[in-house]
Amino acid sequence: MSDLTTDVVVLGAGPGGYTAAFRAADLGKKVVLINRNTTLGGVCLNVGCIPSKALLHVAKVITEAADTPGVHFAKPQIDLTALRNWKDSVVAKLTKGLAALAKQRKVTVVTGLAQFTSPKSIHVETSAGPQTVNFDNAIIAAGSSVTKIPGFPYEDPRLIDSTGALALPDVPARLLVIGGGIIGLEMATVYHALGSKVSVVELMDQLMPGADADLVKPLAARLKRQYEQILLKTKVTKLEPLREGIRASFAGPDTPPPKIYDRVLIAVGRQPNGRAINAEAAGVAVDQHGFIHVDTQMRTNVPHIFAIGDICGEPMLAHKATHEGKIAAEVIAGHKVSFAARTIPSVAYTDPEISWMGVTESAAIKQGLNFEKAVFPWAACGRALASGRDEGITKLIIDKKTRRIIGAGIVGVGAGELIAETVVAMEMDAEAGDLALAIHPHPTLSETLALAAEIAEGTITDLYLPKK
Repeated sequence: MSDLTTDVVVLGAGPGGYTAAFRAADLGKKVVLINRNTTLGGVCLNVGCIPSKALLHVAKVITEAADTPGVHFAKPQIDLTALRNWKDSVVAKLTKGLAALAKQRKVTVVTGLAQFTSPKSIHVETSAGPQTVNFDNAIIAAGSSVTKIPGFPYEDPRLIDSTGALALPDVPARLLVIGGGIIGLEMATVYHALGSKVSVVELMDQLMPGADADLVKPLAARLKRQYEQILLKTKVTKLEPLREGIRASFAGPDTPPPKIYDRVLIAVGRQPNGRAINAEAAGVAVDQHGFIHVDTQMRTNVPHIFAIGDICGEPMLAHKATHEGKIAAEVIAGHKVSFAARTIPSVAYTDPEISWMGVTESAAIKQGLNFEKAVFPWAACGRALASGRDEGITKLIIDKKTRRIIGAGIVGVGAGELIAETVVAMEMDAEAGDLALAIHPHPTLSETLALAAEIAEGTITDLYLPKK
């Protein structure tokens, strides 16, 4: 195969990578996009964000049907083959769309495993043989991989990661989820709805570490009723493959005896792929954890090589990667831009959902910020009550001096959609009074944002709060 020479090479075709490639092409650059898989979209589209949300939609339908007062349905019949096919069709539509967009933009796609060989070249092992891509500028978007726990029997197919869980091999009678973070709890939500008895083990003292405890509380209470067991401050010390299942041993303050599970899902996080691309050959510095550090223009220590997405730091989120991808492409094209986002929202698509942005309450306390919080309970929201899901809360974190919104957290149905308003508010330097005075439609869950702001302003009438 002949060598390729290009203005920009993008290594990795996940949300950040394909966004960077397409933006660079739109700005007149000749672009080569290298992807290790035959379909574009990376982990997020193929085995992450999108298929998981398709299955979570199914879980939501099942759960709502079971929880509707006065309406009784028969127990759902699960056709796993049809469910897998539908989930795969959602992914296929999006990946085909990306392939078409690459073709329209004349982006050359090279499929294979890639490694740097110099500051200006990348070697790609393709199915048709080795190929070299020479470039003027490079954007590293090589993403991250599932973290593995040493000593576990990964050769046993009953031990799965998030990719294996999304393949829906079966619905295990008993499922153990190791890791009570976002990924683990989302997959637990799916399998519980499909009929599995779910147990969750989390090393920290609460589910979803990193989120404020008051946001996690309604979710934890619901899961405690639904799941077989939730073990906090506990770790799995041993997994033993047996014919009847995998026996798990535990260590913690309330250590239960060993138990046998049909499947075990490991969801303890992800690690960057910085050490998998031979970045050192290009002179790019990679730290001991595998991260590649960048400046606000996404430049690495090598000025013509950029890095975006999971590989250049937390949070490992697709919407962060796409934003960074556009910045890198625009900097290469000569635009005077830099990463200046004030906040990157996080969402757990559990049931109920949890979302937050800006500074969390716990972080504000640790930082000694002069703030106040305003919390509106969904038990006083007409739409939440009418939907039979009033366990949520909406919380605003407000700078006491400027009255500006510096953080927000929401737990409840649709929290992931609602948080966007607070992101815009923070980017626009909005004060609590701005949200309070903006007329929100009634009855909606979006009202809870305005009502929380009214609490902060002392103007709320939907609750009685004694004057300070």
